[in-house]
Amino acid sequence: MNQIAGLGISTQRGTFITWNKKTGKPFHNFISWQDQRAAELVNSWNRSLILKAIHVISTMIYFLTWSDRYLAASSLTFTTQHVSLRLSWVLQNISEVQEAANENNCCFGTIDTWLLYKLTKGSVYATDYSNASSTGVFEPFQMCWSSVLSKLFSIPMSIYPPVEDTNHSFGSVDAEIFGVPIPIMALVADQQAAMFGECCFHAGDVKLTMGTGIFWDVNTGNHLHTPRAGLYPLVGWKIGKEVVFLAEGNASDAGSPIKWANELDLFTSVDETSRMARSVVDSEGVCFVPSFSGLQVLVPCPSRWYLRASVISEHLKTLMNVSSKKTCEVPVNDPYACASFMGLKPSTTRNHLIRAILESIAFRNKQLYDTIVKEVRVPLTNIRADGGVSNNSFIMQMTSDLLNKKIDKPINTDTSCLGAAFLAGLALGFWTDKEQLKKLRRTEIVFEPERDSGEYKLAMDNWIKAVQRSLNWYRQTSY
Repeated sequence: MNQIAGLGISTQRGTFITWNKKTGKPFHNFISWQDQRAAELVNSWNRSLILKAIHVISTMIYFLTWSDRYLAASSLTFTTQHVSLRLSWVLQNISEVQEAANENNCCFGTIDTWLLYKLTKGSVYATDYSNASSTGVFEPFQMCWSSVLSKLFSIPMSIYPPVEDTNHSFGSVDAEIFGVPIPIMALVADQQAAMFGECCFHAGDVKLTMGTGIFWDVNTGNHLHTPRAGLYPLVGWKIGKEVVFLAEGNASDAGSPIKWANELDLFTSVDETSRMARSVVDSEGVCFVPSFSGLQVLVPCPSRWYLRASVISEHLKTLMNVSSKKTCEVPVNDPYACASFMGLKPSTTRNHLIRAILESIAFRNKQLYDTIVKEVRVPLTNIRADGGVSNNSFIMQMTSDLLNKKIDKPINTDTSCLGAAFLAGLALGFWTDKEQLKKLRRTEIVFEPERDSGEYKLAMDNWIKAVQRSLNWYRQTSY
């Protein structure tokens, strides 16, 4: 342990806990980023007159000021993936939390904050900008917790932790834990850490992570992306005066359907799924909808220039309940969608089912990438992939075909850990700059397009129909 100069912590985002400030005792278990308990609350807010009024007022102010902050607010919607409404649900439904918050005796934290608190035996309570910006209650334009959203959701500002730079001296691990005190030099959210570990340091660099879910991130440099069609802005990292922003789109299920298929004994080893998928010409019309944690369906919007002229009238008509043809569709965030197989036949085999599951992941990649191309104003450069599912050669090759782009996969696909180590090492002076980090990254394989994307059109069209028929299936969600 004496050889460890310091550590960095990369954690799953969006999963949070609250605890008693005086005793350190949690009020409840962790509530994960895939938890659906706030689905009704989310739907209620998205249908509310308050949100419609926010859209109208923000659009009018944007029309006058051309401030991207108000353009973002003009299309604001909520999902169950946001910490904001899940935290609001906790305050409304767990009386002990509300009472503690009223007495200024409640701490809120995502996993990074909780780990930091526990590792330092309660002496340090903080988070970093990358984790804070992933909660849905952080104002990225002003780089602080949003007092407006907090007031709307009745969340006391007193429960939020202080926000520090991504690589920062966060104190030391208590000596009783590892035998020696170890400096904690970085906190970073997992997707932002993967971006750093992939050395996506320049505007236009693209990272695709396929783990439990799918996450596409684009480095937008010092420009904060204004959301319009499902992508959302994040702080990638803040190191001193350097602030790097990302635009991100995600789908909740990637590795989870593969794990589920394994539990059903559709295959014995993950390594054989690519071979099974390639053993058949196609899925024989079978489609799989990956929606174990709801579904996010992205529909591209027109450019911001067109929005300026058209969105005001649309918001006014919506507020007055006047029907009209939509000029700008928004993403469908449906927590009530069901996972499903469609197109099953007597001739359907395990190989067809596995191929349908793997194809669904590639199709989601295609949808997300197309949205990025239409929405992000930064020219895209490299695409680098990581995460456990990136080891599946069938998904990787099909994604390359659908995108008609090269995709670089590194030897080490656990890049979130690597990114946290890079950030801690820079803070300690172990490395002096990012150029040294680039030399440490090693490519294992570059997937290049082998088939024309048009060859997949019929299969993807059928899959989109299956997705549409899976929407709004359940009347209520389970946690």
